[in-house]
Amino acid sequence: MHTLRSLPSVDQLLQAPEVIEIAAEYGRPLTVQAIRQTLDAARLQFKDTGDLPDVPVLLDRSRKQVEEWVRPTLQPVINATGVILHTNLGRAPLSRAALDAVLEASLGYSTLEFDLKNGKRGSRLVHTEALLQKLTGVQAALVVNNNAAAVMLVLTALARRRSVVIARSQLVEIGGGFRVPDVMKQSGARLLEIGTTNRVHIKDYEDSLEEKPALFLRAHRSNFRILGFISEPDLTDIARVAHEAGIPLVDDLGSGTLLDTARYGLAHEPTVQESLEAGVDLVCFSGDKLLGGPQAGIILGRADLVARLKKHPWRVQSALINYVLRH
Repeated sequence: MHTLRSLPSVDQLLQAPEVIEIAAEYGRPLTVQAIRQTLDAARLQFKDTGDLPDVPVLLDRSRKQVEEWVRPTLQPVINATGVILHTNLGRAPLSRAALDAVLEASLGYSTLEFDLKNGKRGSRLVHTEALLQKLTGVQAALVVNNNAAAVMLVLTALARRRSVVIARSQLVEIGGGFRVPDVMKQSGARLLEIGTTNRVHIKDYEDSLEEKPALFLRAHRSNFRILGFISEPDLTDIARVAHEAGIPLVDDLGSGTLLDTARYGLAHEPTVQESLEAGVDLVCFSGDKLLGGPQAGIILGRADLVARLKKHPWRVQSALINYVLRH
């Protein structure tokens, strides 16, 4: 008759040749944890059924438990959803050239924060900023965790405790449950809605100046369309009103692209260059969708505004920004 006294101890199982092999491959602490969990499950089984698994079964369960713990959770899949840049499936696959560059830079030490010319500590921001300056012709650039973090940083650094003007037609929710009103609330900025869901006029922006807002925010509706009886002013007109009032205009492009997607048989997506040419002061967009890079939020625009973002404490704690947005 089986009793709990028949169950081997952790030390006894650790002496088994199979367990010695597991410990050699995966480490003793993880192996001990798996054995303890297996024995706890066996005790519950005995309580429910009166049966105890024999030693070979216990050893097999322990190995499977360890293997489950160390098995990578990221696994390759075939994207048959019809959505090319699927948020849940890793967004844009990285090119071989990008992966080779990552591998080359990661295999050894690098000048991540070191200025070889001066022989002193440098800044990790200069690497991507220099490339983005050449690529787009902007005065300055900054890269953070993701685009939601980019927008959060802009609002926190430039508009905390002040009003931010945004059209009601642009109060969108993006993937992951991030809502523009919630992001603005977390940043400490005050939401100043103008217009209606389907119609916004340039006079709405002009009238909002009575509230002395910190900035205008335009959010691109990248994942839905409003059709029918609608109107919205051109970005150039919004920029004119903002600049005449001496306040910045920020354009949240969402996915963001540097190439005209219409050239490839797709619907036209507003480009970063178009926003800058329209007079936008800061453009925020993702690096991991249409740009085809790793997850990132990119901010381009005026040097004085980007300098304020770089100095903000949340810039150096962008992981904290991401955590706040998700909670």
